Amino acid sequence: MLIFIILLTFSCIALTVMSVYWLIATPTNVITARLETIDPSLALIENSPLSAMTMRVAEPLNRFVPISAIEAAKMQKQLLQAGYRSPDAAMAFRAIQLTLIVAIPSLMMTAAFLLDRPLNSFLVWAGLGAAIGFYLPRFLLRSKITNRQQRITWGLADALDLMVVAVEAGLGLNAALNRVGAELKNVHPDMHYELELVNLEIRVGRSREEALRNLAERTGVDDIRSFVALLVQADRFGSSIGKAVRVFAESLRTKRRQRAEQASQKAALRLLIPLTGFLFPVIILVIMAPAVLNLIDLFSK
Repeated sequence: MLIFIILLTFSCIALTVMSVYWLIATPTNVITARLETIDPSLALIENSPLSAMTMRVAEPLNRFVPISAIEAAKMQKQLLQAGYRSPDAAMAFRAIQLTLIVAIPSLMMTAAFLLDRPLNSFLVWAGLGAAIGFYLPRFLLRSKITNRQQRITWGLADALDLMVVAVEAGLGLNAALNRVGAELKNVHPDMHYELELVNLEIRVGRSREEALRNLAERTGVDDIRSFVALLVQADRFGSSIGKAVRVFAESLRTKRRQRAEQASQKAALRLLIPLTGFLFPVIILVIMAPAVLNLIDLFSK
């Protein structure tokens, strides 16, 4: 058992040192450096040192523990919704997950050995560390997806207002999408990147309907899906896009106001736990303390 712990500890330290070396010592690609000087947002994910280091670790791990095609497609969709567009993102996420499954139990077993714990606790800590290594990346990924979807939802209202102005000013739908994406670059960067991808897909030859449906799949936001369905129907049946977008923008404002009212009503309920647990005992103590002290003095005589 001691030899096994020593080997696991040595492997974790060796992987950490190699990761730091690949992260720091790997030279930057010339194309990536030029793109970063023009616009930092144009840096390629595939050419970054962190991605290269992750791919080197991911390749043997994924060969040892392969992932099914269904699970890979599902994970790739979740990573797209989180903002990771690299085709190798699913493999890198799988490598990080497998590395944590091995590394965290090793560290916990090493700590248990140094603290001279019994053998049963070694197995408990190893199982707990494996569970943490398996669920921690998924939890962080879900939280990142939720935060990004919330930012896109809040940015959609401004995008609709700008689109109404652009369409009613005489621009076509493609030009309006391009203009709105450019205007939202500094205010709502997530919405800006998604609209930029829509414009790029249209430029390379995809139909506008397919590009818009890809937008709904990448974001996973219900309001985006409704907006895409509205644009597709308006474009297919030849109705006025400006009027349709204006009506949808008004309904979206109503929905946002209802969500804000719902959040404010939930806040009062959530405040009950800290109030009953922290504030009310202090108030009761301040009110009752003089009477209790007087009673103690009275009965002590």
